[in-house]
Amino acid sequence: MRALAGVLTLLPGAAFACALPPSVILTLPTGHYITGAALTVALTAVMGAASARMPDMGAVLLAERSERIPRIVPTYSSFMAFLVVFVLGILGPNDPMHNLLTLVFWTGVWIALPLASMLVGNLWWGLNPWYAPIRIVRALIGRSGGIGLSRFGHWPAVLSLAGFSWFQIVSMSPSEPETLVQVMAVYYAIILTLGVLEGEDWLEQGEFLTVFFAMVARISPLWREREGGRVKTFIGWPGAQVLRMPGFGLSEMAFVVAALGALSFEGLSETFFWLWLIGENPLEFSGRSAVMGVNTLGLVAGWGLTALSLWAVLALGRYWGGQQFSAGPVMLSFLAIAAGYHVAHFFVTLLTSAQYTLAALNDPLFRGDALLGMPPFYVSLGFLSNPLMMSLIYAVQFAAILGAHLLAVVLVLKLVGPHTRALAHLPMTILMVGYTVLGLWLLSTARGV
Repeated sequence: MRALAGVLTLLPGAAFACALPPSVILTLPTGHYITGAALTVALTAVMGAASARMPDMGAVLLAERSERIPRIVPTYSSFMAFLVVFVLGILGPNDPMHNLLTLVFWTGVWIALPLASMLVGNLWWGLNPWYAPIRIVRALIGRSGGIGLSRFGHWPAVLSLAGFSWFQIVSMSPSEPETLVQVMAVYYAIILTLGVLEGEDWLEQGEFLTVFFAMVARISPLWREREGGRVKTFIGWPGAQVLRMPGFGLSEMAFVVAALGALSFEGLSETFFWLWLIGENPLEFSGRSAVMGVNTLGLVAGWGLTALSLWAVLALGRYWGGQQFSAGPVMLSFLAIAAGYHVAHFFVTLLTSAQYTLAALNDPLFRGDALLGMPPFYVSLGFLSNPLMMSLIYAVQFAAILGAHLLAVVLVLKLVGPHTRALAHLPMTILMVGYTVLGLWLLSTARGV
């Protein structure tokens, strides 16, 4: 492994966008990290199941007040900001690393905003760019009621997430500004139309970004609950919100499976192992167009294997434990894993792309402007070749993966109740350990694209 790492560090940095960080990480004792994490998850599960005593994860009410600003105000502001960024994306350069729309969406919305929501609650509640336009249009045309979309549950969001995952992982040019503009315009128009027909509340189950942000925000130690014009602010252990949720229905479980499967396959599709498996030379990559077909099959297989694994451990748990317990509450625990994987998988991208995003905000049309009053600056990626910095970055990724699985173990033990036989937890424990090993291996193995 050290020899391979030494060879990789001699490769040109421009050849593979992700080659440099894994090259440094490969020199770390990642095998010890992975082994230690697997043992920690296994021991935590065994001790928790054997003791039947879990930590109290209650919530503390910090404040209660009346709703001061109607939701339509911040969401309308968000809609106007979206229009401005969208127009700047059309007028801006065609370089994804300098186009404001590309950077704001892929770095701000898809990476930074979920991370922030995991810390301080669901920020998308006030940033949803569909909510205000839907309410305004419905009021102008005098429409009330819906067309029955709600009866489909979260399935529209599942299909949207699946399509988005394919666009992000498999399609030819997801970061190309022209392509992104077209996709965003079509998707926004579809959701706006359906929202006007069904009502703005439908977004909470039918629009994949709204569902995704609401789910990952359940891990936040700080959150707000709104009812009857009152807002209650709570603080508690990460995941305390999950224990207050009703069990997932089938479509909600499918959404979690789609998110987990896509994250896992995205990490796998970048590895030397996957490229070798599909007959690609990682040092002479043929390009995304050459692997679209096989990567599509791989993504579908990833979803299938994720669903099959979860079904198998639940079935074995019921069989070995001699007890029946619902899958809905158990699946709530996987929100922690989805959140942790999102942090770990995109952490390096956040550190690099955030610099480009700041530069684009300062000069959105790439013509030498300084709207933020900042002088022109060069994006620096030198920290990716610094062993100390990469050790710290891997430590953050390691903590995100391990912490997510430990939290998931605690949550599942509490969700199934103290009267479940210890043997019923064994299949889930094996899956959690395997998922921990897989996640850390994906972060530490050689990647080529």
